[in-house]
Amino acid sequence: MASVDPKAVLEGRIPGRPPIALIVGVTASSLCALGALGVDAVYGGSGFWAGVVLAILPIPLLIALALTLDRLEPEPPRALVFSFMWGAGVAVLGALVLNTLGLLYVTVPIFGEVNGHFISSAVGAPIIEEPLKGAVLFGLLWFRRNEIDGFADGLIYAAMVGLGFAMMENVTYYMRAFEEGGTDQLQAVFILRGIVAPLSHPLFTAMTGLGVAYAATHRDRQILAPALGLLGAMLLHGLWNGATTLGLGGLAAVYGLNTCVLAVLIVIVAVERRHTVRLIERYLPIYADTGLVTPQDIRMLRSIPSRRAARRWARSVGGPAAGRAMVDYQLAATELALLHKRAERGVAEPRWFVNRRDALLDLMGLARQAFLRTPPRGDAPAGPAAGPPWAPRGPSGFLPPYGG
Repeated sequence: MASVDPKAVLEGRIPGRPPIALIVGVTASSLCALGALGVDAVYGGSGFWAGVVLAILPIPLLIALALTLDRLEPEPPRALVFSFMWGAGVAVLGALVLNTLGLLYVTVPIFGEVNGHFISSAVGAPIIEEPLKGAVLFGLLWFRRNEIDGFADGLIYAAMVGLGFAMMENVTYYMRAFEEGGTDQLQAVFILRGIVAPLSHPLFTAMTGLGVAYAATHRDRQILAPALGLLGAMLLHGLWNGATTLGLGGLAAVYGLNTCVLAVLIVIVAVERRHTVRLIERYLPIYADTGLVTPQDIRMLRSIPSRRAARRWARSVGGPAAGRAMVDYQLAATELALLHKRAERGVAEPRWFVNRRDALLDLMGLARQAFLRTPPRGDAPAGPAAGPPWAPRGPSGFLPPYGG
């Protein structure tokens, strides 16, 4: 595996090139997050540290739940970190500045103190915050659209940016609750925002994620789909903020709506996962003559438990390196099936498709050698779809004991 950078192949980037843009983005987002925390520390008093602790407390569990959406074809960790930090930094600091300016110079002067705060919360905040959160998704669509292979990818990025934003926003809410009502009010706000509705911001931004994912995987509605997604995010956000001022009845109604939205998103992910399995069954047999894919491999790739069993087997016979090679093989095979989906929908430029296909086949071959400990045999099969020149013809000659 020394001649190939598996991460670079799976992420579709040039090996050896430092991700300068990503490093700059994470650094800028981190500085913005520190700036927002600095503002809270100056004005938060004794409630600041309580707010920080309570805001961070549920985040590991929520991130783990979000990542369960992404087990068949995980997104690059560095991109997920950037999305989270964008939400926690740039989006939060931008919202803090713009919401404050809007409240002081627009809504309160025009509508008065009480109505101005309500309009700022129910109308102004969604219009400001959702585009700021969605900007990272639009950036992915513009610069890294090939990274988004379906709705689950759009949802995972939306979840990460939403969780980052919610964490930082909750610091402010918990801090204010402690200052205004002590531990009793802090407890009530934590139950609402940290336990009852911790996924509100990820749910709002998920609408943008759906629109961006559609645009990334289809040739039509390149502008309409993201615009409708952003509009849906603002509407859900506005309904939530508006309902919180209407007492328990309004809060219960919009909470029920959000629960229904969450259920629909889970169904979308489940349906798309089954579709990905069908893509694996449909396209990978094309490469059977290369010796890189056997019927048993396809059975293994169809389910998470079978993939997990295969990784355990590889580690047992070849140690950690073989286990990592099996992971690379599974991910490359899944990416290959999704690559064919992009080609089928006409969103894969032909030259890029060939280069991407051959790179994935190359990685699959080297990974297979690593966990089977068998060198490639035979001559390369003819035809452009058969794989790179080194690929062996015929079955591998050894079938590992995974699959069903």
